[in-house]
Amino acid sequence: MLRIIVPLALASLLPNAILHAQTPFQSIAQVGYAAKCDCGEAVCGCEDSCSEAACGISDPAADCDSMCDDGCDSMGGGLGCFDTSKKGCGLFSNCGDDPLSLFGCTPCGLTVSGWAQIGYHSKGSDFRFNSFPNNVQLQQAWLSIDKAIDTSEGFDVGGHIDYIYGTDGPDTQAFGTDNGHWDQSFDNGGNYGSAIPQAYVEMGYGDLSVKVGHFYTIIGWEVVTAPDNFFYSHAYTMYNSEPFTHTGALATLAVGDNASVFGGYTLGWDSGYEDNGDNFIGGISSALCDDITATYATVFGRFVERTQERGYMHSLVFDVTVTENLQYILQSDVLATENASGAAERESIGVNQYWIYSINDCLSAGARFEWWNNLDSATGNRADVYDLTLGCNVTPHSNVIVRPEIRWDWDPDQLGVNQNDDKNQTTFGIDTIVLF
Repeated sequence: MLRIIVPLALASLLPNAILHAQTPFQSIAQVGYAAKCDCGEAVCGCEDSCSEAACGISDPAADCDSMCDDGCDSMGGGLGCFDTSKKGCGLFSNCGDDPLSLFGCTPCGLTVSGWAQIGYHSKGSDFRFNSFPNNVQLQQAWLSIDKAIDTSEGFDVGGHIDYIYGTDGPDTQAFGTDNGHWDQSFDNGGNYGSAIPQAYVEMGYGDLSVKVGHFYTIIGWEVVTAPDNFFYSHAYTMYNSEPFTHTGALATLAVGDNASVFGGYTLGWDSGYEDNGDNFIGGISSALCDDITATYATVFGRFVERTQERGYMHSLVFDVTVTENLQYILQSDVLATENASGAAERESIGVNQYWIYSINDCLSAGARFEWWNNLDSATGNRADVYDLTLGCNVTPHSNVIVRPEIRWDWDPDQLGVNQNDDKNQTTFGIDTIVLF
Protein backbone atom coordinates (compact mmCIF):
# COMPACT_ATOMS: atom_id res chain seq x y z
CA MET A 1 0.00 0.00 0.00
CA LEU A 2 2.83 2.36 0.86
CA ARG A 3 4.27 1.82 -2.63
CA ILE A 4 1.13 3.26 -4.16
CA ILE A 5 0.41 6.00 -1.61
CA VAL A 6 3.83 7.67 -1.90
CA PRO A 7 3.84 8.30 -5.68
CA LEU A 8 0.17 9.31 -5.70
CA ALA A 9 0.90 11.79 -2.95
CA LEU A 10 3.74 13.16 -5.01
CA ALA A 11 1.50 13.23 -8.05
CA SER A 12 -1.01 15.38 -6.21
CA LEU A 13 1.66 18.05 -5.85
CA LEU A 14 2.90 18.04 -9.44
CA PRO A 15 3.20 18.95 -13.60
CA ASN A 16 2.52 21.48 -16.82
CA ALA A 17 2.11 20.76 -20.47
CA ILE A 18 5.12 20.28 -22.61
CA LEU A 19 3.67 20.83 -26.05
CA HIS A 20 6.39 19.16 -28.01
CA ALA A 21 9.34 16.92 -27.38
CA GLN A 22 12.80 18.35 -27.40
CA THR A 23 14.55 17.45 -30.65
CA PRO A 24 18.19 17.67 -31.72
CA PHE A 25 17.20 20.19 -34.38
CA GLN A 26 18.10 23.32 -32.46
CA SER A 27 19.62 26.56 -33.59
CA ILE A 28 23.41 26.42 -33.89
CA ALA A 29 24.15 29.88 -32.50
CA GLN A 30 23.20 29.00 -28.95
CA VAL A 31 24.08 31.43 -26.18
CA GLY A 32 25.73 30.05 -23.05
CA TYR A 33 24.00 30.33 -19.68
CA ALA A 34 26.46 32.82 -18.23
CA ALA A 35 26.40 34.84 -21.44
CA LYS A 36 22.63 35.22 -21.13
CA CYS A 37 23.13 36.65 -17.67
CA ASP A 38 25.84 38.92 -19.07
CA CYS A 39 27.01 39.78 -15.60
CA GLY A 40 30.67 40.17 -16.46
CA GLU A 41 31.70 38.05 -13.47
CA ALA A 42 33.34 34.64 -13.14
CA VAL A 43 30.26 33.47 -11.25
CA CYS A 44 26.94 34.77 -12.48
CA GLY A 45 25.79 37.41 -10.04
CA CYS A 46 22.37 38.36 -11.33
CA GLU A 47 20.27 39.78 -8.53
CA ASP A 48 16.99 38.28 -9.72
CA SER A 49 15.32 36.66 -12.70
CA CYS A 50 13.66 39.94 -13.73
CA SER A 51 16.89 41.88 -14.11
CA GLU A 52 17.54 43.85 -17.27
CA ALA A 53 20.25 41.37 -18.29
CA ALA A 54 17.92 38.41 -17.91
CA CYS A 55 14.93 39.97 -19.69
CA GLY A 56 16.90 41.94 -22.25
CA ILE A 57 14.69 45.01 -21.88
CA SER A 58 15.14 48.61 -20.87
CA ASP A 59 12.38 48.59 -18.25
CA PRO A 60 12.67 45.17 -16.67
CA ALA A 61 10.29 45.76 -13.80
CA ALA A 62 7.36 46.76 -15.99
CA ASP A 63 7.88 44.19 -18.72
CA CYS A 64 8.63 41.34 -16.37
CA ASP A 65 5.40 42.08 -14.53
CA SER A 66 3.54 41.63 -17.80
CA MET A 67 5.38 38.35 -18.39
CA CYS A 68 4.29 37.17 -14.97
CA ASP A 69 0.66 37.64 -15.90
CA ASP A 70 0.98 34.63 -18.23
CA GLY A 71 2.57 32.34 -15.66
CA CYS A 72 1.20 29.26 -13.91
CA ASP A 73 -1.02 31.35 -11.67
CA SER A 74 -2.87 32.51 -14.77
CA MET A 75 -5.54 30.40 -16.46
CA GLY A 76 -4.81 31.71 -19.95
CA GLY A 77 -3.56 29.56 -22.82
CA GLY A 78 -0.05 29.44 -24.20
CA LEU A 79 3.03 27.29 -24.05
CA GLY A 80 3.00 27.00 -20.28
CA CYS A 81 5.68 27.33 -17.66
CA PHE A 82 8.40 25.89 -19.87
CA ASP A 83 8.12 28.75 -22.35
CA THR A 84 11.77 29.75 -22.65
CA SER A 85 10.84 33.43 -22.93
CA LYS A 86 9.94 33.27 -19.25
CA LYS A 87 13.24 31.81 -18.06
CA GLY A 88 15.39 34.02 -15.96
CA CYS A 89 18.84 33.62 -14.49
CA GLY A 90 18.05 30.72 -12.16
CA LEU A 91 17.90 27.25 -13.71
CA PHE A 92 14.40 26.39 -14.98
CA SER A 93 13.14 29.64 -13.42
CA ASN A 94 10.44 31.86 -14.86
CA CYS A 95 8.42 34.82 -13.73
CA GLY A 96 5.33 32.72 -12.94
CA ASP A 97 6.40 30.46 -10.10
CA ASP A 98 9.42 30.39 -7.84
CA PRO A 99 11.01 27.06 -8.87
CA LEU A 100 13.64 25.15 -6.97
CA SER A 101 17.15 25.47 -8.39
CA LEU A 102 19.78 23.25 -6.82
CA PHE A 103 22.66 24.75 -8.76
CA GLY A 104 21.63 28.26 -9.80
CA CYS A 105 24.12 30.22 -11.88
CA THR A 106 27.36 28.39 -12.60
CA PRO A 107 30.70 29.72 -13.88
CA CYS A 108 32.11 29.51 -17.38
CA GLY A 109 28.77 29.06 -19.09
CA LEU A 110 28.11 25.63 -17.56
CA THR A 111 24.55 24.51 -16.88
CA VAL A 112 23.95 21.75 -14.33
CA SER A 113 20.42 20.39 -14.27
CA GLY A 114 18.37 17.23 -13.93
CA TRP A 115 15.21 15.62 -12.67
CA ALA A 116 13.78 12.66 -10.76
CA GLN A 117 10.97 10.61 -12.30
CA ILE A 118 8.86 8.27 -10.17
CA GLY A 119 6.23 6.18 -11.92
CA TYR A 120 3.72 3.36 -11.71
CA HIS A 121 2.05 1.40 -14.52
CA SER A 122 -0.25 -1.57 -14.31
CA LYS A 123 1.11 -3.61 -17.21
CA GLY A 124 4.46 -3.81 -18.99
CA SER A 125 5.69 -3.86 -22.56
CA ASP A 126 7.58 -6.54 -24.42
CA PHE A 127 10.23 -4.03 -25.35
CA ARG A 128 12.24 -1.33 -23.64
CA PHE A 129 10.96 1.14 -21.04
CA ASN A 130 7.97 0.54 -18.75
CA SER A 131 8.79 -3.17 -18.55
CA PHE A 132 8.61 -3.40 -14.73
CA PRO A 133 4.84 -3.29 -14.03
CA ASN A 134 2.91 -3.07 -10.76
CA ASN A 135 5.77 -1.40 -8.96
CA VAL A 136 6.30 2.15 -7.84
CA GLN A 137 9.75 2.82 -9.20
CA LEU A 138 12.42 5.42 -9.68
CA GLN A 139 12.65 5.39 -13.46
CA GLN A 140 15.01 8.28 -14.08
CA ALA A 141 17.32 10.07 -11.67
CA TRP A 142 19.03 12.27 -14.23
CA LEU A 143 21.95 14.67 -14.06
CA SER A 144 23.24 16.74 -16.98
CA ILE A 145 26.22 19.05 -17.36
CA ASP A 146 26.12 21.21 -20.47
CA LYS A 147 28.27 23.90 -22.01
CA ALA A 148 26.29 25.38 -24.90
CA ILE A 149 28.26 26.91 -27.74
CA ASP A 150 27.95 30.55 -28.73
CA THR A 151 29.14 31.19 -32.27
CA SER A 152 27.92 34.77 -32.46
CA GLU A 153 31.52 35.99 -32.12
CA GLY A 154 33.30 33.20 -33.97
CA PHE A 155 34.57 29.74 -33.01
CA ASP A 156 33.46 28.16 -29.74
CA VAL A 157 33.76 24.80 -28.02
CA GLY A 158 31.27 23.20 -25.66
CA GLY A 159 30.04 19.80 -24.66
CA HIS A 160 27.47 17.74 -22.82
CA ILE A 161 27.33 14.71 -20.53
CA ASP A 162 24.32 12.87 -19.07
CA TYR A 163 24.06 10.33 -16.27
CA ILE A 164 20.95 8.31 -15.43
CA TYR A 165 20.10 5.87 -12.66
CA GLY A 166 16.81 3.96 -12.35
CA THR A 167 14.74 1.32 -14.08
CA ASP A 168 15.24 3.20 -17.37
CA GLY A 169 19.00 2.96 -16.90
CA PRO A 170 19.52 -0.49 -18.50
CA ASP A 171 17.27 0.51 -21.41
CA THR A 172 19.40 3.60 -22.07
CA GLN A 173 22.76 1.85 -22.06
CA ALA A 174 24.85 1.04 -25.14
CA PHE A 175 23.02 -2.28 -25.51
CA GLY A 176 23.86 -2.60 -29.22
CA THR A 177 26.87 -4.67 -28.21
CA ASP A 178 26.89 -7.52 -25.69
CA ASN A 179 30.48 -7.34 -24.43
CA GLY A 180 29.88 -5.20 -21.36
CA HIS A 181 31.81 -2.21 -22.68
CA TRP A 182 31.06 1.49 -22.12
CA ASP A 183 28.02 1.53 -19.79
CA GLN A 184 26.41 -1.82 -20.58
CA SER A 185 27.67 -3.43 -17.38
CA PHE A 186 26.26 -0.71 -15.10
CA ASP A 187 23.33 -2.85 -13.94
CA ASN A 188 22.44 -2.81 -10.26
CA GLY A 189 20.08 -5.78 -9.98
CA GLY A 190 16.32 -5.71 -9.48
CA ASN A 191 15.74 -3.99 -12.85
CA TYR A 192 17.79 -0.96 -11.80
CA GLY A 193 20.95 0.32 -13.41
CA SER A 194 22.94 3.30 -14.66
CA ALA A 195 23.91 4.67 -18.03
CA ILE A 196 25.83 7.51 -19.65
CA PRO A 197 23.63 8.10 -22.70
CA GLN A 198 25.49 11.21 -23.85
CA ALA A 199 29.12 12.29 -23.63
CA TYR A 200 30.26 14.50 -26.48
CA VAL A 201 32.25 17.59 -27.40
CA GLU A 202 30.64 20.19 -29.64
CA MET A 203 32.48 22.70 -31.80
CA GLY A 204 30.93 25.49 -33.81
CA TYR A 205 31.70 28.40 -36.08
CA GLY A 206 29.03 30.63 -37.57
CA ASP A 207 26.09 28.50 -38.71
CA LEU A 208 27.99 25.19 -38.49
CA SER A 209 28.42 22.95 -35.45
CA VAL A 210 29.81 19.43 -35.04
CA LYS A 211 29.20 16.94 -32.23
CA VAL A 212 31.86 14.29 -31.66
CA GLY A 213 31.24 11.51 -29.17
CA HIS A 214 28.20 9.67 -27.84
CA PHE A 215 24.85 11.39 -28.46
CA TYR A 216 21.11 10.86 -28.93
CA THR A 217 19.70 9.89 -32.29
CA ILE A 218 17.95 12.41 -34.53
CA ILE A 219 15.41 9.76 -35.59
CA GLY A 220 11.77 10.14 -34.54
CA TRP A 221 9.76 12.47 -32.31
CA GLU A 222 9.71 10.72 -28.92
CA VAL A 223 12.93 10.81 -26.92
CA VAL A 224 14.56 9.06 -23.97
CA THR A 225 14.45 12.05 -21.60
CA ALA A 226 11.17 11.93 -19.68
CA PRO A 227 10.41 15.68 -19.37
CA ASP A 228 10.63 16.06 -23.15
CA ASN A 229 7.77 13.64 -23.90
CA PHE A 230 4.11 14.39 -23.43
CA PHE A 231 3.19 10.78 -22.60
CA TYR A 232 4.54 8.54 -19.86
CA SER A 233 4.58 5.42 -22.06
CA HIS A 234 6.33 5.12 -25.42
CA ALA A 235 5.16 4.17 -28.90
CA TYR A 236 6.06 0.76 -30.33
CA THR A 237 7.86 2.56 -33.15
CA MET A 238 10.13 4.46 -30.81
CA TYR A 239 11.25 1.62 -28.55
CA ASN A 240 11.42 -1.17 -31.12
CA SER A 241 12.22 0.32 -34.54
CA GLU A 242 14.48 3.27 -33.76
CA PRO A 243 17.99 3.68 -32.34
CA PHE A 244 18.35 5.59 -29.08
CA THR A 245 22.00 6.66 -29.23
CA HIS A 246 24.96 6.77 -31.60
CA THR A 247 28.71 7.21 -31.28
CA GLY A 248 30.52 9.17 -33.96
CA ALA A 249 30.28 12.63 -35.47
CA LEU A 250 27.25 14.68 -36.48
CA ALA A 251 27.39 18.08 -38.20
CA THR A 252 24.52 20.58 -38.22
CA LEU A 253 24.32 23.52 -40.61
CA ALA A 254 21.71 26.23 -40.17
CA VAL A 255 20.43 27.35 -43.56
CA GLY A 256 18.79 30.72 -43.13
CA ASP A 257 16.41 31.25 -40.25
CA ASN A 258 14.05 28.33 -40.91
CA ALA A 259 16.05 25.25 -41.91
CA SER A 260 18.85 23.00 -40.69
CA VAL A 261 20.74 20.24 -42.49
CA PHE A 262 22.41 17.31 -40.69
CA GLY A 263 25.01 14.79 -41.73
CA GLY A 264 27.51 12.49 -40.08
CA TYR A 265 29.00 9.05 -39.51
CA THR A 266 28.36 6.74 -36.57
CA LEU A 267 29.47 3.32 -35.35
CA GLY A 268 26.15 1.55 -35.69
CA TRP A 269 23.15 1.69 -33.34
CA ASP A 270 23.21 2.01 -29.56
CA SER A 271 26.91 1.40 -29.16
CA GLY A 272 29.52 2.94 -26.92
CA TYR A 273 32.96 3.99 -28.05
CA GLU A 274 33.62 0.93 -30.19
CA ASP A 275 32.82 -0.41 -33.63
CA ASN A 276 29.27 -1.70 -33.88
CA GLY A 277 28.83 -0.93 -37.55
CA ASP A 278 29.26 1.82 -40.10
CA ASN A 279 26.42 4.06 -41.12
CA PHE A 280 25.50 7.47 -42.42
CA ILE A 281 23.13 9.61 -40.35
CA GLY A 282 21.58 12.79 -41.63
CA GLY A 283 18.49 14.72 -42.59
CA ILE A 284 16.87 18.10 -42.90
CA SER A 285 14.43 20.09 -40.79
CA SER A 286 12.57 23.04 -42.30
CA ALA A 287 9.63 25.32 -41.59
CA LEU A 288 7.30 24.83 -44.54
CA CYS A 289 5.25 27.80 -43.40
CA ASP A 290 4.53 29.65 -40.17
CA ASP A 291 2.54 26.73 -38.73
CA ILE A 292 4.16 23.60 -40.19
CA THR A 293 7.65 22.18 -39.63
CA ALA A 294 8.83 19.04 -41.43
CA THR A 295 11.80 16.91 -40.39
CA TYR A 296 13.29 14.04 -42.38
CA ALA A 297 16.00 11.96 -40.69
CA THR A 298 17.66 8.82 -42.00
CA VAL A 299 20.22 6.18 -41.06
CA PHE A 300 21.58 3.67 -43.54
CA GLY A 301 24.52 1.27 -43.60
CA ARG A 302 25.61 -1.44 -41.16
CA PHE A 303 23.74 -1.19 -37.85
CA VAL A 304 24.94 -4.19 -35.78
CA GLU A 305 28.45 -5.62 -36.09
CA ARG A 306 27.92 -9.05 -34.52
CA THR A 307 25.05 -9.99 -36.87
CA GLN A 308 26.22 -7.91 -39.83
CA GLU A 309 22.74 -6.39 -39.89
CA ARG A 310 22.56 -3.69 -42.53
CA GLY A 311 19.82 -1.67 -44.12
CA TYR A 312 17.93 1.59 -44.15
CA MET A 313 15.49 3.50 -42.00
CA HIS A 314 13.96 6.94 -41.91
CA SER A 315 11.51 8.99 -39.93
CA LEU A 316 9.39 11.80 -41.34
CA VAL A 317 7.77 14.14 -38.82
CA PHE A 318 5.29 16.94 -39.45
CA ASP A 319 4.69 19.30 -36.53
CA VAL A 320 1.58 21.41 -37.12
CA THR A 321 0.23 24.31 -35.07
CA VAL A 322 -3.49 23.92 -35.78
CA THR A 323 -4.67 26.69 -33.47
CA GLU A 324 -3.07 28.72 -30.71
CA ASN A 325 -3.79 25.89 -28.26
CA LEU A 326 -3.84 22.77 -30.47
CA GLN A 327 -0.77 20.98 -31.82
CA TYR A 328 -0.81 18.00 -34.20
CA ILE A 329 2.18 15.75 -34.93
CA LEU A 330 2.31 13.12 -37.67
CA GLN A 331 5.25 10.71 -37.76
CA SER A 332 6.00 7.92 -40.20
CA ASP A 333 8.90 5.45 -39.79
CA VAL A 334 10.20 2.86 -42.25
CA LEU A 335 12.82 0.25 -41.29
CA ALA A 336 14.21 -2.52 -43.53
CA THR A 337 17.34 -4.54 -42.72
CA GLU A 338 18.89 -7.88 -43.66
CA ASN A 339 21.48 -10.18 -42.07
CA ALA A 340 24.77 -11.45 -43.43
CA SER A 341 23.03 -14.10 -45.55
CA GLY A 342 20.74 -11.54 -47.16
CA ALA A 343 17.59 -12.68 -45.35
CA ALA A 344 15.23 -10.11 -43.88
CA GLU A 345 16.22 -9.28 -40.31
CA ARG A 346 13.82 -6.46 -39.43
CA GLU A 347 11.04 -4.83 -41.40
CA SER A 348 8.55 -2.44 -39.88
CA ILE A 349 6.36 0.51 -40.76
CA GLY A 350 4.97 2.82 -38.13
CA VAL A 351 2.53 5.72 -38.28
CA ASN A 352 2.07 7.78 -35.12
CA GLN A 353 -0.36 10.66 -34.63
CA TYR A 354 -0.41 13.03 -31.65
CA TRP A 355 -2.96 15.66 -30.69
CA ILE A 356 -2.00 17.95 -27.80
CA TYR A 357 -4.36 20.63 -26.53
CA SER A 358 -3.26 23.31 -24.06
CA ILE A 359 -6.22 24.07 -21.79
CA ASN A 360 -4.23 26.59 -19.76
CA ASP A 361 -0.68 27.08 -18.56
CA CYS A 362 -1.05 24.30 -15.99
CA LEU A 363 -3.09 21.69 -17.85
CA SER A 364 -2.85 20.05 -21.27
CA ALA A 365 -4.66 17.02 -22.68
CA GLY A 366 -3.34 14.71 -25.36
CA ALA A 367 -4.04 11.65 -27.48
CA ARG A 368 -1.73 9.32 -29.38
CA PHE A 369 -2.82 6.76 -31.96
CA GLU A 370 -0.28 4.38 -33.49
CA TRP A 371 -0.28 1.70 -36.16
CA TRP A 372 2.84 -0.45 -36.19
CA ASN A 373 3.34 -3.20 -38.77
CA ASN A 374 6.20 -5.56 -37.95
CA LEU A 375 7.77 -8.63 -39.58
CA ASP A 376 8.50 -11.65 -37.40
CA SER A 377 11.77 -12.80 -39.00
CA ALA A 378 11.52 -16.24 -37.36
CA THR A 379 8.10 -17.12 -38.83
CA GLY A 380 7.81 -14.72 -41.75
CA ASN A 381 4.48 -13.46 -40.42
CA ARG A 382 3.56 -9.80 -40.20
CA ALA A 383 1.62 -8.30 -37.31
CA ASP A 384 -0.45 -5.14 -37.22
CA VAL A 385 -0.36 -3.71 -33.72
CA TYR A 386 -2.30 -0.64 -32.55
CA ASP A 387 -2.24 1.52 -29.48
CA LEU A 388 -4.39 4.42 -28.35
CA THR A 389 -3.21 6.52 -25.43
CA LEU A 390 -5.13 9.28 -23.67
CA GLY A 391 -3.41 11.42 -21.07
CA CYS A 392 -2.78 14.83 -19.64
CA ASN A 393 0.04 16.90 -18.22
CA VAL A 394 -0.62 18.76 -14.97
CA THR A 395 1.89 21.38 -13.83
CA PRO A 396 0.98 23.18 -10.61
CA HIS A 397 4.59 24.38 -10.39
CA SER A 398 7.27 24.93 -12.99
CA ASN A 399 9.45 22.28 -11.32
CA VAL A 400 6.82 19.56 -11.41
CA ILE A 401 5.04 17.53 -14.11
CA VAL A 402 2.41 14.85 -13.44
CA ARG A 403 1.43 12.62 -16.39
CA PRO A 404 -1.51 10.27 -15.83
CA GLU A 405 -2.58 8.19 -18.84
CA ILE A 406 -4.68 5.23 -19.95
CA ARG A 407 -3.55 3.11 -22.88
CA TRP A 408 -5.19 0.43 -25.00
CA ASP A 409 -3.10 -2.02 -27.08
CA TRP A 410 -4.57 -4.54 -29.47
CA ASP A 411 -3.29 -7.01 -32.03
CA PRO A 412 -5.99 -8.12 -34.50
CA ASP A 413 -3.59 -10.68 -36.02
CA GLN A 414 -3.45 -12.47 -32.65
CA LEU A 415 0.29 -13.06 -32.90
CA GLY A 416 0.96 -12.37 -29.24
CA VAL A 417 2.96 -9.19 -29.67
CA ASN A 418 1.88 -7.95 -26.25
CA GLN A 419 3.24 -9.26 -22.99
CA ASN A 420 2.41 -12.85 -22.01
CA ASP A 421 0.87 -13.49 -25.46
CA ASP A 422 -2.12 -11.33 -24.53
CA LYS A 423 -3.23 -9.76 -27.80
CA ASN A 424 -5.23 -7.01 -26.07
CA GLN A 425 -4.48 -5.08 -22.91
CA THR A 426 -5.46 -1.93 -21.07
CA THR A 427 -2.81 -0.12 -19.04
CA PHE A 428 -3.04 2.67 -16.51
CA GLY A 429 0.07 4.67 -15.75
CA ILE A 430 1.07 7.77 -13.84
CA ASP A 431 4.41 9.39 -13.16
CA THR A 432 5.74 12.50 -11.50
CA ILE A 433 8.80 14.41 -12.70
CA VAL A 434 10.53 16.86 -10.38
CA LEU A 435 13.00 19.13 -12.15
CA PHE A 436 15.97 20.75 -10.49
